[in-house]
Formats: sequence, structure tokens, C-alpha cells
Amino acid sequence: MLDGKTIAFLVAPEGVEQVELTEPWKAVKQAGGTPRLVSTSPGQIQGFNHLDKADTFAVDETVEEASSYDGLVLPGGVANPDFLRTVPEAVRFVRSFFDAGKPVAAICHAPWTLIEADVVRGRTLTSWPSLQTDLRNAGATWVDKEVMVCTNGPNTLVTSRKPDDLKAFCQAAMDAMS
Repeated sequence: MLDGKTIAFLVAPEGVEQVELTEPWKAVKQAGGTPRLVSTSPGQIQGFNHLDKADTFAVDETVEEASSYDGLVLPGGVANPDFLRTVPEAVRFVRSFFDAGKPVAAICHAPWTLIEADVVRGRTLTSWPSLQTDLRNAGATWVDKEVMVCTNGPNTLVTSRKPDDLKAFCQAAMDAMS
């Protein structure tokens, strides 16, 4: 249970795979936690169903304003992590969770942001298959599994490959953040 815990969801203004945001968000709420949407800009973010625009969501805080959180979820989508890894404040925000030993969960293309934060070396991860070379080049071991829970490092890192893995991803992420 996440009673009393606040979990950050870091997303770019556009390009997040909506289901990879909404399903873990529901899991946090069902576990008794408080999810908060953090982005690089105030206002709203635009969700996508693959390449098609979907819903918009209100941003709770920008990375510059971000307060203390108990865990971090990084949803995927191709454009979302590709944008985040170019924003130094977003990269620092991600790295701060590793420095503090707090749990992080990343799905699909989200490990691109982890690579930029230089936190995958010596860890075992899964992701969308096209990231495997990037992860290996950054010093990680890549596996093709529904969900991978890595405790080799200062914190627990939960990763999954794609939307089809969301049930396992959400369960493992909630377990890691409890």
C-alpha cells in the first residue's frame, strides 16, 4: 500500500503514450497513493494513442517547482522521453530519485531518459526492443521480459517493454513503491 506516499509522473508537454500514464496513475490511486503530474512546462500535456492525439491532462508542477516525492513513474511513447532527455532540469529530476535511493518505474521508450541521467550502468532493464542497443551502450544489461525489477543500485528500478505489459508493470511498480 502507498498510503500517504506521493508519486511523481514525469512527462513532456506532448508525446506521452496515454495508457502508459493513465494505468499506472490508477494503480497509484488504488494503492492509496497520490499521483502528481510533473512536466517541463505549466498548463496541460497532450496524451497520445500511438500517433493520434488523445486526452489532455493538467500539470501539477513543473520540474523547476517540483517538491519531494516518494517515487517516480516515467511513462513512454517515443516523443515523450526523447524530449525529456534534452531538458537538463528533467534529467536532474530523474537523477535525484536515484541519488536519494527512491524507487523508479519506466516503461517502453522511457529508459532513454534514464540513459541521459546516467543511471543504467550495471543494471538490468527491459524496454521497447529498439532501445536495447542504447541501453547496452550505456552499460546496462537488456532483457526481453514483461517486467524487470532491478535492485542492483541505490534504489529499485522497475521496467517494462510496452502497453501489453502494463498489468505486470503496475503491480511490480506498486510493490517497489510500497
